Amino acid sequence: MNMRELHTIAKSRGIRPDHMYKIELIRSIQTAEGNFDCFATAKEGRCDQSDCRWREDCFETAARC
Repeated sequence: MNMRELHTIAKSRGIRPDHMYKIELIRSIQTAEGNFDCFATAKEGRCDQSDCRWREDCFETAARC
């Protein structure tokens, strides 16, 4: 998901996305949606949140961090 799409989602949740990095922004969205703010923490490629919209991007980002 690109940053423009993330900004749109964030704004719809009442989050001001200005000056936020991708990881911070997605975690803020997760919190606003009532979910765990765990984006990019699946360092070992394991996660029990199978319905998460960020799942694939999360694993890829966690592998790079």
